[in-house]
Amino acid sequence: MKIVVNQKNFKKALGVVEKVVAKNTTLPILSNILFKTENGRLRLSATNLEIGINYIIGAKIEEVGQVAVPARIISDFTGNISDEKITLTVKNNVLSINSEHYKTQILGFDAKDFPIIPKIKSKPLAAIPVKALKNSLMSVIESVALSEARPELAGIFVSFDNDRVVFASTDSFRLTEKQFDFKNAAKQSFIIPRNTVLELARIAGELDGDVIVNLGDNQISFSNDDFEMVSRLVDGAYPDYRKVIPDRFVSKVLINKNELEKNIRLAGLFSSNISDVKIQCAESKTSITAKNSDKGEIETGIVSTLKNQPFEISLNYHYILDGLKIMDTEEVVLEYTGQGSPLVLRPSNNRKDLVYLIMPLRK
Repeated sequence: MKIVVNQKNFKKALGVVEKVVAKNTTLPILSNILFKTENGRLRLSATNLEIGINYIIGAKIEEVGQVAVPARIISDFTGNISDEKITLTVKNNVLSINSEHYKTQILGFDAKDFPIIPKIKSKPLAAIPVKALKNSLMSVIESVALSEARPELAGIFVSFDNDRVVFASTDSFRLTEKQFDFKNAAKQSFIIPRNTVLELARIAGELDGDVIVNLGDNQISFSNDDFEMVSRLVDGAYPDYRKVIPDRFVSKVLINKNELEKNIRLAGLFSSNISDVKIQCAESKTSITAKNSDKGEIETGIVSTLKNQPFEISLNYHYILDGLKIMDTEEVVLEYTGQGSPLVLRPSNNRKDLVYLIMPLRK
């Protein structure tokens, strides 16, 4: 193999694929990135057997070929050179890299030992705008369960309906649902693993246009002309979380998001070992208090507008901050749904596309 590539494009491609390279693995080949010439371009591939990524860049192909190269070495080397063009030459599984100021050799592996990344050949399920996809994934990622005790909760539930796509996640302590309008003929639902969501959201920031979604046997792929990610899906049925979302409220508060976020953060400094803060909503003021026998106590007040009766509720302040972070309006709505029932956060302006629930703390 002998090719010439642009250093910036090559560096970007390495940055996309290297994050899924397996670390501390019993299979050394998984610590490598596969380089392969394909249809007049260069394909970079990496996999950890859970997620596989292919990324294609333009190249001047003088001689076709393929080789697997240790990801850490090739990435660190490329990231520290600035020559515009790089020549890659492979002979006997040794990758030679030449540029204007550098000449190096990296010992590689036989490409035949690199695992095959599956290709899903079914009819595409949908073409989703990449910005809408990333925004939806980032809105619900914080509520995904970190424990694998219930595998179905360690992923994001995605449902394609006739006229919308719904994303949901819960760890039993809080729940997030995000949706957007989307005309789609096929009804389908599945659970994407948390690590896949994190990688997809990261890579989506580098992409434009639409992402094609394909479903296979317990697998899913996201792709465009230059990129493809293939991942396993989570087995099991997602719980009927819609039953948990209250359809009515006892009281409702309209409050400035930034002020609430700042005051919750301050109160968190004085929370106890269960990270609790108390929110007390009165007619025109919301008070936030916290008390810690080792640190002290705090009380803050924010101007707000209350509908119906005053109320108070104790919550984990980390969960409140996570919910506020995904609200994209200047003001937010807090809905109190009764003692022992979840507090509901929504964007203002009667928007229905995003809802975040937090279970109260019991002392």
